[in-house]
Amino acid sequence: MAEKILLVEDNPQNRYLVTFLLEKNGYEVISAEDGEQAIDSVEKELPDLILMDVQLPKLDGYEATRRIKADERFASIPLIALTAHSMKGDRGKALAAGCDDYITKPVDAEGLLARIRELLPDGA
Repeated sequence: MAEKILLVEDNPQNRYLVTFLLEKNGYEVISAEDGEQAIDSVEKELPDLILMDVQLPKLDGYEATRRIKADERFASIPLIALTAHSMKGDRGKALAAGCDDYITKPVDAEGLLARIRELLPDGA
């Protein structure tokens, strides 16, 4: 059974490209377009891993991450910040919010896939 990845991304082009990459590599992808949808999707779908943009409408990725990680049911789900924010301090802010890793856009496909494999519970 394919690992389920929740992709939280409000930009349709980015969502399409990352979804294509993940599905091509055998992952099941669930999408959310804002932080509120992300929290709902985590509760309903229980993904194996979350890719979280930080600049989102309604509820930003930092706050969505804090809420997901504060819930003991979901705290162990690996969560990677996937963001265009690459200024000094942005990585620390993402990690402080509860992200397990931080990857900047544009995405290096092989680097992203390698990190996903490392973070998934069975190393798949």
